[in-house]
Amino acid sequence: MSTQKSVRQEFGTVEENPVRFDREKAEQIVEALNTDLAATYVLYHQLYKHHWNVEGAQYRDLHLFFEEAAKDAQEGADEIAERIQALGGVPISGPAAMEDHSPVEFEGEHVYDIRTSLEHDLEMYGDIIETVREHVDLAASLGDHATAQILREQLVVLEDYAHEVEHFLEHDSLTEYHA
Repeated sequence: MSTQKSVRQEFGTVEENPVRFDREKAEQIVEALNTDLAATYVLYHQLYKHHWNVEGAQYRDLHLFFEEAAKDAQEGADEIAERIQALGGVPISGPAAMEDHSPVEFEGEHVYDIRTSLEHDLEMYGDIIETVREHVDLAASLGDHATAQILREQLVVLEDYAHEVEHFLEHDSLTEYHA
């Protein structure tokens, strides 16, 4: 149990920061980044859920894909959290708070067929991509070029994974197709 007697910094506050970014602007960016952080962790948990539950003919490929995608989501979340801290903010960390702040919803505890799971993932990736694009523009408009760059790099990764998911959902050209 913690022996700390007082809160060092409350969630939702932004203090002076070592990167000397204006506090009022930092507040806006920290709020946006906490949204991205929450969404990334919802995605992470959903991808790992699919990693654990995948079955079928493409089991191995999908099992490895979900694991890699989840690990990349976790790395992205870590980078976002560290940027929030560098801007003087407090990264969101609790599961309930993440669920409340996320613009995307976890698909739930049920296990779906893999096609449905992939469709859920593609939808989630798309929603997160749209939000991150908005936050790139926000950061750039406020003059936070470092955050804009971090989010641009994450956007490339998100779009690549969305594209890969779309490939898994495509019709297999080696089998007969009847429309």
